[in-house]
Amino acid sequence: MADKPDVCVIIPALNEQDAIGRVIDDIPEDLVQKVIVVDNGSTDATPQVAEKAGARVVHEPRRGYGAACLAGIAAEGAPDIFVFLDGDYSDYPGEMRLLVAPIAEGRADLVIGSRLAGGRGVGVIPPQALFGNKLACFLMRVLYGFRYSDLGPFRAISARGLRELDMHDTNFGWTIEMQIKAVKRGLRIMEIPVSYRSRIGCSKVSGTLWGSVRAGYKILYTIARLSLR
Repeated sequence: MADKPDVCVIIPALNEQDAIGRVIDDIPEDLVQKVIVVDNGSTDATPQVAEKAGARVVHEPRRGYGAACLAGIAAEGAPDIFVFLDGDYSDYPGEMRLLVAPIAEGRADLVIGSRLAGGRGVGVIPPQALFGNKLACFLMRVLYGFRYSDLGPFRAISARGLRELDMHDTNFGWTIEMQIKAVKRGLRIMEIPVSYRSRIGCSKVSGTLWGSVRAGYKILYTIARLSLR
């Protein structure tokens, strides 16, 4: 890989007008060449705020985290590395250097930002999300033999590795589909501890009982489905 790889950041966003500008402003300009915000049907000023902050805005009317990620990938040409980052300011964008470096140096294909390694996210992640996260990681260790500590959405992956995974999930199963397929297809995987804080606004997933139930079901379904292939 080149000394200065071409890095593209993809940020799925739904009604994040109060946070998205801060997220984009904190992305290291010397590291990242392109920032794509995928507006997933916002009814507020998220697209306008993102454009004003310097991001390219792509519109994906199909609701779903995975659908937004897929739209961002399709909108970009051929970077060396993709970084996926939430638009709610719960992650620390400056820490993407930690995720990109192992890939740029040829030591990894997929780097997961773990909120739980080192306990940086303890007390911030809602209890129901924390339980589901730990259960999913336990099942992946039992079924696939790899010890993950988190399903954190803040992650970096080489473009070549992403192509090999042939991602399809359009909603809550996106992160775990990536992690399971990475194990099954022999990608070099690393976890790096990252910081985590309370998000700006209400979570569309763990912020409601129905959202938590739907996400939990889809994650468990994805684990079972991929284990049969």
